[in-house]
Amino acid sequence: MMKIAVLDDYQSAFVTMGAFARLAGHEVRVFTDTVKDPLALAARLQGFDAVVLTQQRTALTRATIERLDRLALVAQTGRLTAHIDLDACAAHGIEVRTSPTGPSIPTMELTWALILASMRHIPEEALAIRQGRWQTSVGDGLHGKTLGLYAYGRIGSMVARVGQAFGMRVLCWGRGASLTRAVADGFEAASSRQGFFADADVITLHLPLNAETRGIVTGDDLRLMKPTALLVNTSRGPLIAAGALVAALKAGRPGRAAVDVYDDEPITDPSREPLLAMPNVLCTPHLGYVERGNYEKLYAGTIDAILSFAGDAQGAG
Repeated sequence: MMKIAVLDDYQSAFVTMGAFARLAGHEVRVFTDTVKDPLALAARLQGFDAVVLTQQRTALTRATIERLDRLALVAQTGRLTAHIDLDACAAHGIEVRTSPTGPSIPTMELTWALILASMRHIPEEALAIRQGRWQTSVGDGLHGKTLGLYAYGRIGSMVARVGQAFGMRVLCWGRGASLTRAVADGFEAASSRQGFFADADVITLHLPLNAETRGIVTGDDLRLMKPTALLVNTSRGPLIAAGALVAALKAGRPGRAAVDVYDDEPITDPSREPLLAMPNVLCTPHLGYVERGNYEKLYAGTIDAILSFAGDAQGAG
């Protein structure tokens, strides 16, 4: 029997998954809160044989890993491992197993939910009618407007096709290979970075976060946007330079934003995130991949990894 910790399962979803029954005979404990301090995290994980990481919600650093004498397996949803000190794991005999990445469709769907809700002021109007106020704003449509995609990858390509279905001009920016694919699929590549930010009515970010992309969207970029434009970020908060979006929104370029991701997650103290206090920003709590079908696939992959590891360990014994 293995003792398994599931970290950062905010909704206690792990035990509701169809594959969970396959862990019968193993002891599973779900933690619904987040512990970021490395020493406090090490104390939490004492006595566990395996830990399940949901996406990149918790970082496993050397300071934590070197204090875990019993931990033998890290089961990671998806394939991203930049938040795990792999060298430290290897040095302490901890195996890291990833699972197949879930589909990008849920994030694409949320991107469009945020665009539509923001452009038509749906959250504000839904609140107003509950307060006895009728039609308090005039929304904006999408047909004929320019959708800017930064960049044209798995999610960006799906967002582009939906934009095209809405009758939008789709304008793309990113690396050369990304733009080549976009043009091959019949979409337009911006002639310059400045033109991309200046021309788009809606800009949505679809880049991975790494050393090269951290802070890639700058205050200068945002100042080029129209005062009527909307910026959407369902990728990662730090893609935008620290403080740049708040400053740009206060200056009126762009006029609105819709964000699902933040520099520091989870947000348990709203006063520490200035975007939450801005009336021209629609904020959601990193819901992009939080969809039941996607969760079923992600967690089934980690359960496969745990059972495979348990079988390997038993065979070796």
